Amino acid sequence: LAALQTAAATETAMQFVSAMQAWAPFYSLLAATLGLIVALFAWRQDHALRHVYALALPVSRTRYVGMRFGAGAIFLAPVFAAHLASALLVAMSSSIPEGLQVYPVALTLRFAFAALVSYTVFFAIASSTQQTAGVIIGAIAAVLGAQYLFGVFGLRVNLLDPILDFLFYRPGLLWVFAGRWMLVDV
Repeated sequence: LAALQTAAATETAMQFVSAMQAWAPFYSLLAATLGLIVALFAWRQDHALRHVYALALPVSRTRYVGMRFGAGAIFLAPVFAAHLASALLVAMSSSIPEGLQVYPVALTLRFAFAALVSYTVFFAIASSTQQTAGVIIGAIAAVLGAQYLFGVFGLRVNLLDPILDFLFYRPGLLWVFAGRWMLVDV
């Protein structure tokens, strides 16, 4: 809705699409943040109690993790419904210029898929021990630090491009976060 308010002040259809496109990265960022927050809250209680309760239950660890994953994923559903409702409100708006198409369901499905991918990745990290999570964060920091040092010393070594290509371009694990996130397009 905020994107529509910004874009409605434009004069041409091209400016309208450009204004809507300026908001596109926020959809991706919001989906990733949503997945992160829900995943961290899914394991918060277990980490606080040092997994004693989980280990005392008469269910297998696999089933327990599956139930915890499903319970956390259910908390994403209201956000998806709110996203669809706001996208449908934009679709019904009279301020969309003639000749442009609105894709509320497609954008909501992409948002939902991205949030679920983010939730899954962060759920896996959050389910591990703090030491394992520290190793993962340390490895990411080491790559970023090495890339920075290569730049400081003038070396033309690029560690990030192959990693980002592997993760964000098809068939990368996180390809859903890249590309165009357009609610209104030609």
